[in-house]
Amino acid sequence: MKSNPGVEIELIAEGSIAERAGLLPKDKLIRVNGNKIKDAIDLLFYSNEPDLQLTVGRGAAKLAVNACRGRDETVGLGIGLKPFHTRSCRNNCIFCFVSQLPKGLRKSLYLKDDDYRMSFLYGNYITMTNLSPQDKQRVVVQHLSPLYISVHSTNTAIRNKLLGVQAAENILKEIKFLADNKIRMHTQIVLCPGYNDGKGLEKTIADLYRFYPYVQSIAVVPVGLTAHRKKQLKPVELEDALRALDTIRKFQNRFRRKHGESIVYGADELYIKASAEFPPMNDYGELPQIENGVGMVPLFLHQAKKVKLPQALQRSKDAGRRFLTFTGVSFHPYLSRYVGRLRKTGVDIEAVPVGNTFFGTSVTVTGLLTGRDVIKSLSGLVDKGDTILVPDVVLRSDGDMFLDDISLQVIEEVLGVPVVAVASTPQGIVDALAALS
Repeated sequence: MKSNPGVEIELIAEGSIAERAGLLPKDKLIRVNGNKIKDAIDLLFYSNEPDLQLTVGRGAAKLAVNACRGRDETVGLGIGLKPFHTRSCRNNCIFCFVSQLPKGLRKSLYLKDDDYRMSFLYGNYITMTNLSPQDKQRVVVQHLSPLYISVHSTNTAIRNKLLGVQAAENILKEIKFLADNKIRMHTQIVLCPGYNDGKGLEKTIADLYRFYPYVQSIAVVPVGLTAHRKKQLKPVELEDALRALDTIRKFQNRFRRKHGESIVYGADELYIKASAEFPPMNDYGELPQIENGVGMVPLFLHQAKKVKLPQALQRSKDAGRRFLTFTGVSFHPYLSRYVGRLRKTGVDIEAVPVGNTFFGTSVTVTGLLTGRDVIKSLSGLVDKGDTILVPDVVLRSDGDMFLDDISLQVIEEVLGVPVVAVASTPQGIVDALAALS
């Protein structure tokens, strides 16, 4: 028997409109007010009306279901659809991080997505090389904005070399199409010395600025290289970072004078590589690219100044309990500064830098640390009675696993001390200490 069309409902929120309408998990949502539903974006787009007529498949039957969501646009139906199949990237980028992963990791880590739906829903970066005319039309009709776009270079020949393709569309033509249709964009340039630095970086920033305000931000991010890379690329070193930051500052000064915002931003890693001071927090605006490593460290330092230590934490200084936390090598100086403030209150806490032997010592960010490297770094430092605070940024969003599938329970068993996941913020650390104290 031919299966029903539509998208399978994975969950129904308790007490939701969908539950009251009688919908069930495993039902298939086929239409909303006569419009076909292919994914969660269609559901968002077509379910904004106060009164909804749903066509639902249940087994071999089709049901007509009425649902009233009222005029409050913040009220959802309470339907969680089964995730769509993500489109994989057809490029062969010379700096692709996925291609630099070692073998033996879980399959999901090897997915190279280049899906405009993931860009709209989750802020994933796309190259625009994987969009059909129908996809572009949908972006415009459903106003899927903002999108996050990997530009790298506006010189087509250089961009094609970076993407590892021969005939990618001129990216400025693609951006003009989106801007003409009032689609907002956040863009990134992965800085690869010898390819898109120097005058090429200046031209790319200037070209993208032509489409402001629809191009809302431009991030310059140093290329990330692991020990498992097969293609030879020059890493971003001190002089490269200094030159890039000099270019970025010149544009920022111009943009702030004219528009009151920076528009172009350097990733935190650029400032760390250049041993340069971070800009004032105000210069980052609304942190449009914080998930891309732009403004994470400045935000942490800014938040750290405002944290008030609770009385419970101050009373714990005589408890005789030591806490250990850890971080990647690049962030360690900043975390140590904050931990030093906590130590002044009498809390016995240490921040340990963990080198990345799994991906290579050139990978210094906290989010790419593995359980094996954490165990290796802490094994000689842990004493009975210690507690390890694990920053949640190293764990999967849906559980307690590191990238190498080492769990918090395994860390506990191997090191023989309690292990607690904590929010990777100044307040998160304080809250965890206060609760444990």
